[in-house]
Amino acid sequence: MMDSGNGGEVSAVEKKKKSIEKGKGVTWAVPVSEDSSSVSTNSKGMVVPLRLRRWKKGVAITDFVLRLGAIGAAMGAAVSMGTNEEQLPFFTQFLQFHAQWSYFPVFGFFVMANGVISGYAVLTLPFSYVCIVRPHAVPPRLLLMIMDTVMMGLITAAASAGAAIVYVGHNGSPEANWMAFCQGFTNFCQTASEAVVISFVAAVFFLCLVSLSALALIKN
Repeated sequence: MMDSGNGGEVSAVEKKKKSIEKGKGVTWAVPVSEDSSSVSTNSKGMVVPLRLRRWKKGVAITDFVLRLGAIGAAMGAAVSMGTNEEQLPFFTQFLQFHAQWSYFPVFGFFVMANGVISGYAVLTLPFSYVCIVRPHAVPPRLLLMIMDTVMMGLITAAASAGAAIVYVGHNGSPEANWMAFCQGFTNFCQTASEAVVISFVAAVFFLCLVSLSALALIKN
């Protein structure tokens, strides 16, 4: 009777141990499922927090919208300057003063640079879309940052050169005996000034694009 009692106590202890081990197994299963819902994997198979992935996707969407703005600004500046001309009658209809953007080499460079910038921004839209679909992809983001930096320098140079000519047109240069021709060609100079301002807006868009790309690569 004593032996049977001891055997019953031993079996009860073993059952209790098994139930405790089962309870431990269940408690370990809960945090694993919670962690798996808050992480994802990138293209290299590395675990990435879901919050970081959403942040990068938001940056990519902002990049796409900024490119659309840069396209509109650069194209608007190129069209505005490329169609800029004005004629002033003098004495008779056969003798006229004519101002046109092609008479100024700097304005020619301005139109060409803004046209190239707008075309480049259109071509980069597919790469920007790839960054939205794959927020952690490094090669397209790095390529966009390098090319955007080059284009930002180009459009800044074009806008600055155009601004210099507009300034001389409005104020002249007494030291160089350059007259302020904008006193006569008011509409021409006003349109040129507006085109220069729009071009600087496009340069600001590219500055934001480069900053976003650098921030995305740092937190990759």
